Amino acid sequence: MSEYGLFIAAEGAQLQQRRLEVLTNNLANVETPGFKRQLAVFQARLAEQTQRGLDYPGSQSINDLSGGVIQHSIVTDFSSGPMQSTDIPTDLAIGGDGFFVIEKDGQQLLTRAGNFHLNNENRLVTEQGYNVLDHDFSEVTIDPAAGPQELARLANRVAVVLPEALGDLKSVGENLFRAAGATAPVEAVDRRVLSGFVEKSGVNPTLEMMELIETSRMFEANIRLIQQQDGLIGTLLNRVLRA
Repeated sequence: MSEYGLFIAAEGAQLQQRRLEVLTNNLANVETPGFKRQLAVFQARLAEQTQRGLDYPGSQSINDLSGGVIQHSIVTDFSSGPMQSTDIPTDLAIGGDGFFVIEKDGQQLLTRAGNFHLNNENRLVTEQGYNVLDHDFSEVTIDPAAGPQELARLANRVAVVLPEALGDLKSVGENLFRAAGATAPVEAVDRRVLSGFVEKSGVNPTLEMMELIETSRMFEANIRLIQQQDGLIGTLLNRVLRA
């Protein structure tokens, strides 16, 4: 049983370490426009003998114990963040559901980060320099001679789409997501794009710090359990060798 306890404690420490990494990444992006916080989801694990089909839950045997936890998934909270006025016409924010469409390395990716700007070729691009696409999934370009009127129409030109399900979206870094299935344009009646605004990060720093402290303590508790289990195994081995 000591070895089993050592295994459970070690797995628990590893999972808390993973949760710490997720929380730290959230805190690092507290000022990133359009960032969506992630959550590490854990799931209770049955005892080893039950997992192997050699026992069953509720048997009241020595195997009728918790098998610790396993990582189920890393999920993204797509709740809308607060809006911030910037008075910059190339900054866009989606008021409601939907994502902007970005082209990176020939791929169409999605984002909620609308802190766009015009590059040297008068194309609307992301902070990283990726092209923002319009309703026809073409590059959005601005005619310098058109004046501020064309900038004012940016909110109506950019594509805003929805995936079949938010669960179809996979984070690919740089505040971008790849849709596993098809996407569809947001209907005109539901479409609301604001110019001169950006959606702020969805991270609540106070909440994340509280969870970070809690996770750190749970990680330390698992480390102490590992040390205790290791000590028990060492004591047992010494007694066996003396015998």
